[in-house]
Amino acid sequence: MAAPNQITPVQLSRLIGTPDAPALVDVRLEDDFTQNPALIPASFRHVHTGLPGLPARIGGAKSVIICQHGRKLSEGVAALLRSYGCAAEVLEGEAEGWAAAASVGLSRMFRDDLQQLEAGMPLYDALYRWARDGFDEGHDWPAGRGQ
Repeated sequence: MAAPNQITPVQLSRLIGTPDAPALVDVRLEDDFTQNPALIPASFRHVHTGLPGLPARIGGAKSVIICQHGRKLSEGVAALLRSYGCAAEVLEGEAEGWAAAASVGLSRMFRDDLQQLEAGMPLYDALYRWARDGFDEGHDWPAGRGQ
């Protein structure tokens, strides 16, 4: 069960892409990001030492702060945002917890590990590409289609 200042990966996945979606702030250290460069869809990177500018960047929106393992950067950044009057939570299980949630879904679809890996890699690649450079593109591309 998530702590009072946490949101679970399942709860967050239901909010992404909706009007109630929080700002997703990835504050992982550069070494952690290098080891796992995948971003959660719609999240953005923000260096943890640049905190004074973060409230303006999220524009007063509710936020979810994400680091690699938890109990390090995310808790501190979320607490600081709350001290500024911003609603902020942390992701239960952090970046690793998000990846594990997708893996559980794949494991329920495939009994064979190699089949699971073959199905999962395009999924992870697609999520990474969307998070990296396609998150702001709507489904009406090219513009005017369907009118």
